[in-house]
Order: sequence, then C-alpha cells, then structure tokens
Amino acid sequence: MQLPLYNVEGKKAGDITLDEDVFKGEINRWALREVILAHQTNRRRGTASTKSRGEVRGGGRKPFVQKGSGRARAGSIRSPLWVGGGVVFGPKSRSFEYSLPKKVKRLAFKSSLRKKLKENSLFVLDALELEEPKTREMVEFLSHFPLEGRRLLILEKWDEKIRRATSNLPNLRVSLASLVSTYDILFYQSVFITRGALRKVEDRLKK
Repeated sequence: MQLPLYNVEGKKAGDITLDEDVFKGEINRWALREVILAHQTNRRRGTASTKSRGEVRGGGRKPFVQKGSGRARAGSIRSPLWVGGGVVFGPKSRSFEYSLPKKVKRLAFKSSLRKKLKENSLFVLDALELEEPKTREMVEFLSHFPLEGRRLLILEKWDEKIRRATSNLPNLRVSLASLVSTYDILFYQSVFITRGALRKVEDRLKK
C-alpha cells in the first residue's frame, strides 16, 4: 500500500509504503465509539456532591414537643422534608474512570488511521524542519495544503522550534507519535505525520 510523501513545500517527494497490518482492513466503528465514550467519561470530574441529613449541620434538638402542638411530629429540623435539610439519594463525589481492553484500544487506533486514509486526510511528510521558530514559517508551510478545520501534526520527537512556531495557531496542535491517541486523530479533520513518526506509530501498534 503506497501513499504520497510530501516535502515542506507541499510537493510530492516520492511514495512511502504503509504497513498493511495497520492500514489495510475494515474500520471498526464500534471500537471507535467505545474509545470516544471512554475518553469523554474519563474526563468527567465527578465533583457533584450533596449532604445527607446526617451531614447537615444542626438539628440535634427536637424542634417541638411530640404531641399537642397540632403540627406533624418532627424529630429534627434537618429532615429532608424541611427547608435546609438533607438531600435524599443525592449525588456524591465519585470517579467515572474506566479502562478498555488493550485489544480494543489497539483496534480503535488502527481504525482511526484507516478512516483518515479513506477520507484522504492523512498526509505523510518527508521531514519538517524550520530555520527559525517563527509563526510565519509554519503558516507558509500550511498554505501549501489548503485545508479547512482543525489540523494535527505528529512528530517523531519534540522540536522546540516547531512548538514555538505553532503556539499561536489555534487550529493546529502538535503531538508525538508515542503520545497521540485515537481521540486525537478523530478529533482533528486533517493529520500531518512525519516519516519517522509514522514508523514509530506502526511499531507501537505491532507490539
């Protein structure tokens, strides 16, 4: 399976062979859905919390006598029936995190790459090096790829020049091949990946 290889000027610099075990096959939409749900669920803070009648301050004294007042009997002003009382079955602080099996995550990662390949939204770069850490250089590079929406740039290793050149671009995010996730690839409309980063991603999915 071949894919065009682009240089920094957006011109074709040859072809690159993709690993068929990673890029060839069906797109498992169930696995993609499970990974997205897990990612969004794990981001929940789970800080909502209410107090039961045993946790609300006060209410240690019986508010009035049991009989003779003409009112319904009451043992505490912190009863859930009273204003300012406790809450029945209210939410408590909790963690919503859960993990998926490794095979499911690996299948979803492969499916996300296959999806981008099918949509012609995956661009492999021969190399990406900037002379200066200037935003204008990165803007010039992106102008060779007239694409709309959010863009993801995946590097083999961290480059301080590229980080500084992309820090002012709101629709571009830089990630590493060792850290990029399925959610990242699906969230961004276009994915740029260097040749070295591509090999690293392929090796990561083979393990």
